[in-house]
Amino acid sequence: MKSLRLFFIAILLPISQILQSQISVPDYFTDHMVLQQHKEIPFFGTARPNSNLSVQCSWNKKQQSVAVDEYGKWSTTIQTANYGGPFTIKISQGNKDSVLIEDILIGEVWFCSGQSNMEMPLAGWGKIANYEQEIKAANFPKIRLLNVQHTQSNIPKEKVTLKAPWQVCSPSTVADFSATAYFFARKVFQETGIPVGLIHSSWGGTVIEAWTSGTALKKVGDFDKGIAALTSDPKREALHKFQEESLHKWRELLTKKNQEISTGWEAEQFDDNKWGTMNLPGFWEDDQEAMKDFDGMVYFRKSFNLTQKEGASEISVSYLADDNDKLWINGYFIGATQGYNVPSNFTIPDTLVHAGRNQIVIQVFDGGNQGGVYGDSEDFFIQTVEKKTKLTGLWKFKKTINLKDLPSRPSFPTGQYRPSVLFNAMVHPFLRFPLAGVLWYQGESNVDRAHQYRKLFPLLITDWRQQFHQKNLPFYYVQLANFQQPQKEPVPSAWAELRNAQLQALQLSNTGMAVTIDIGDANDIHPKNKQEVGRRLALIALKNLYEKEVIASGPLLKDFQKHDTYFLLQFNHTAKGLKFQGTKLLGFQLSDKEGHFVFAEAELIGPNKVKVFSRKIDHPSAVRYNWEANPNGNLTNSVGLPASPFKTDQFKDTTAHQEK
Repeated sequence: MKSLRLFFIAILLPISQILQSQISVPDYFTDHMVLQQHKEIPFFGTARPNSNLSVQCSWNKKQQSVAVDEYGKWSTTIQTANYGGPFTIKISQGNKDSVLIEDILIGEVWFCSGQSNMEMPLAGWGKIANYEQEIKAANFPKIRLLNVQHTQSNIPKEKVTLKAPWQVCSPSTVADFSATAYFFARKVFQETGIPVGLIHSSWGGTVIEAWTSGTALKKVGDFDKGIAALTSDPKREALHKFQEESLHKWRELLTKKNQEISTGWEAEQFDDNKWGTMNLPGFWEDDQEAMKDFDGMVYFRKSFNLTQKEGASEISVSYLADDNDKLWINGYFIGATQGYNVPSNFTIPDTLVHAGRNQIVIQVFDGGNQGGVYGDSEDFFIQTVEKKTKLTGLWKFKKTINLKDLPSRPSFPTGQYRPSVLFNAMVHPFLRFPLAGVLWYQGESNVDRAHQYRKLFPLLITDWRQQFHQKNLPFYYVQLANFQQPQKEPVPSAWAELRNAQLQALQLSNTGMAVTIDIGDANDIHPKNKQEVGRRLALIALKNLYEKEVIASGPLLKDFQKHDTYFLLQFNHTAKGLKFQGTKLLGFQLSDKEGHFVFAEAELIGPNKVKVFSRKIDHPSAVRYNWEANPNGNLTNSVGLPASPFKTDQFKDTTAHQEK
């Protein structure tokens, strides 16, 4: 009998587990989670159809009876109290079916999103400043972390894909989490004592329209074809055909123009004595002043010698080119590689080489940013039967096609860059989860369309507020940091135009902008000082949301007066007055009426005014401040927060009409 009872227990145990598993909640309702204080939290899931279950929260001891419909779905709301914890939620269905969620905190939940500078972790690929010590010190059990997996979807999803359930902030969990979000939470918690939950949902390199709902994007009309293609097979096929045809025509034009210029450049005996010289490996922007802004096609030539034995055997050539490349040996075409991060490894048969002097030619096409044959010198070589010979050193080079001389290359979004697909997968599942606010760090991938960002960024903010059903949801964001090499004279700047679009978004209520124009890195789009980025975001929250007596913003232009020979600028958020580092104010520009700008002189006038003038322009028409990718402006308030870049003019943006 005893063995029979054990048999039935063994049979019934899996059935019990199956029954218990019929109670489910969304993946973000887990142990260690944080719920927003003083809110009615939608609480929902599935269970056995046509039944009842009870929901009991330990903070109020109340037990709710909830009906499960014929499809197994149930929904209720739970009222949260003042911050505190830990608490539990128990969901029961009969005597045996139950789910217990433990170690719940009630506090403030922040949704943290954007591209790589928001995604940048403390360790891993990020390695922020002092990361090892920061990780060791990250013992904050009242800060909780939820990391969302990179996911995209053509339609809005209800289920979210997570890297892990909610985790307690500790040295073992924080290393791969958003550094900006963590340092924000640390400062807020230290100043308020309120538990903080961080939902980190970002993806490096992505564009703002991917994070915006299709419903909102339809209002601007810039992405109608892309939105329609997400859910319509015929429209998707038509769009794909149009894209392929457009790219094919552009590539044909590129090839034709290149052939008209570069006749015979691949030949073994071509005379390249009048060509320039460049050190490789390296980017041409770093080696040649005249090629700082060059995107297009460049040929590189170099001779190498082979012994009798080497010339009678096959050889191999290895290098790394940005973006695409083609290789010729002694005038014979060997092969091509597509992609800036794809190594080029070619084997050349013995019939194409010979003893003595041989010629290698590499054609490199760069579609944007840096170009050249780059990487580690150890990976740039010729391998023969006898030895490995590095190809480092001086090469002959010659430009052919400058992309500025061609029509703009057709560019069509794919994958995670398509409109709305990240909103659908990485934002939409959280729309029923009340928030304290949003932290946003994005814009680098929209720099080339900075003018368009002036409508896309407010659109996203308004869209998310509507979608989360929180019409005044706090939305705090980071203005792009300084990046790239400084300019010797004022030049048009897409980066400045993007920052200006971010500045304009402050016109929306309950927004805040952390200016980071002073803590970037000329050579790294991912600056390491994320501690200060998080602190500046936290200052905004502490002042606006938690009503702390802190200075949360650097100087912002309030008003200006145009005089005959100078401008007088008035600023707010000056704390106890304006100040600057160094011996003089920097970063100001003045223009004539045609829009020709020069660097200008400036001086402080009283606690909140700046006079801007120039001996080069008698009657200035406009003033700009820190209007370049990596400016040197040094205006701050008395607590050291930098002034935002700005302009007073209405001259046309250089990125106007660069829209998809």
